[in-house]
Amino acid sequence: MTVKTKKQFRSAVIREMKSLGIYKKEYNNLVDIYSGMLHQYLLFEQQFEESNYLITEEYTNKAGATNQRKVPLLTAMESLRKDIVSYSDRLCLNPKSLFIETPSKEKQAGSILDQYLASPK
Repeated sequence: MTVKTKKQFRSAVIREMKSLGIYKKEYNNLVDIYSGMLHQYLLFEQQFEESNYLITEEYTNKAGATNQRKVPLLTAMESLRKDIVSYSDRLCLNPKSLFIETPSKEKQAGSILDQYLASPK
């Protein structure tokens, strides 16, 4: 499996946002982070496949007891999945975030991103 580079993901994300009419250069920092997460996730997925989808491993703790634990790679992938979904919501790149319901039902989600970026952190 060939994994796209972070730069290729970034270009694809910007292309998708432009096609949806929601891209602004001010979003580039979020786009960079999101693109990096997508790239990292696919690298992790490749490693997971190469491990023959190993889910648990033996682990010996400080007390000397040996137990089964989830492999750290799988834990990292699960966390990254949640972050990817969160960023795709912020960047309006999934069906859930494309349109939001308002009393007029006509407000586009692009303004959600503007509101998020403008809100005090």
